[in-house]
Amino acid sequence: MDDSWTPELVLSESGGFCRLSLGGYAAGQGRTLQEAADDLVTRPLTLAMCLRSGSGMRFSPDLPAPDLRWLGFLYELGDLAGGGVDIRERVFAADGFQAAA
Repeated sequence: MDDSWTPELVLSESGGFCRLSLGGYAAGQGRTLQEAADDLVTRPLTLAMCLRSGSGMRFSPDLPAPDLRWLGFLYELGDLAGGGVDIRERVFAADGFQAAA
C-alpha cells in the first residue's frame, strides 16, 4: 500500500455554497471555501478516530470491499491526530486537485 496516497480533492459551487469532496468518501460544505474546508476536515477525522478506537467500522458483505487506500489514509490521519498534529495539511495535500465546472 502506498503510504503517500491522498484522495483527490474536488471543489464545486452550487446555489451559493462551496463543496469540497475528498475522493468521493467525505465532503464538506459551506457558504465560503473556508467553511467548506472546516466542515470537510471533521468528516475524515471522525471516521479516523472511530477506526483508531476499535469501536467499530463495519462493512456489509453485500457491498463491495472498502478501498484499502482510504482505510490506510484514515489510519494515518488517526495517528496524526492522536499525536496532537493538525490533520489539515495532510487532508489538503491532494494528489489531484480539480475545480468542478
